[in-house]
Amino acid sequence: PIGASGARLVTSLVHELHQENKHNGIATACIGGGLGIALEVEKGE
Repeated sequence: PIGASGARLVTSLVHELHQENKHNGIATACIGGGLGIALEVEKGE
């Protein structure tokens, strides 16, 4: 859905971290005009 790309990226990343038993992950996205955004996620205890 339009406007839900960020939520989908973060949800997918969190599920992958859980499945792979990893603690850190990075989600990145192009936001147009030569710009981008990144988010680092750290799994808590």
